[in-house]
Amino acid sequence: MQKLPKVLFFDVNETLLDLSPLKNDVAELLRGKTELVSLWFTTLLHYSLVTSASGKYVHFGKIGAATLQMVAANAGISVSKEEAESVVVKGFRKLPAYPEVKEALNRLKSEGFTLVAFTNSDSKGLKAQLAYAGLTECFDQMRSMEEVGVYKPFTQTYNWGIQQLKIEPDDAMLVAAHGWDVAGAQWAGWQAAFIQRPGQQQFPLAEPTTMVATDLADFAAQLIARVM
Repeated sequence: MQKLPKVLFFDVNETLLDLSPLKNDVAELLRGKTELVSLWFTTLLHYSLVTSASGKYVHFGKIGAATLQMVAANAGISVSKEEAESVVVKGFRKLPAYPEVKEALNRLKSEGFTLVAFTNSDSKGLKAQLAYAGLTECFDQMRSMEEVGVYKPFTQTYNWGIQQLKIEPDDAMLVAAHGWDVAGAQWAGWQAAFIQRPGQQQFPLAEPTTMVATDLADFAAQLIARVM
């Protein structure tokens, strides 16, 4: 059995926070074409990697707004920069936590784990997100990829994360609902826990994750059982 992690790094969007309100607003802007919402989010992730691979950095929300304009244009829908940014940038900052999240985080903190929010959202947006969801006090640290100027899942981001905490790679565990994120963490030498949110799958070509859980409550219960 692998050793217990010292620090738990939590992805935020879709792992801790429910994107449904934002996706509903995006669908409305796309004239009710809900089938385009998943395409938009995938395009957002794609272009976040494009910017990082090109040595550039643009706030995650602004990439989200720009890619929303792209998806809309391909569907013959005109969306202005102002409309897109109003929906996406503001929407990311007003997302509710999944129902089990706060209690699960508090359980883990009470067991002595160090909890870090670790996200592609910009620093200001991250603080607003956690405050809106009532999760600020659950975390020991909040780390945005804005600080390093590169988006997950570049290996550089995970290396930077453990450098900030002064720990070894296998002392870190990423907790995320995205196959690309847990794959990136494991390839960087971290442990990883995959949270099975609806519509999410692990990458079949990656190594099996350290843990798999149905939600954060299940994850907390599994990890705490390893402490006992």
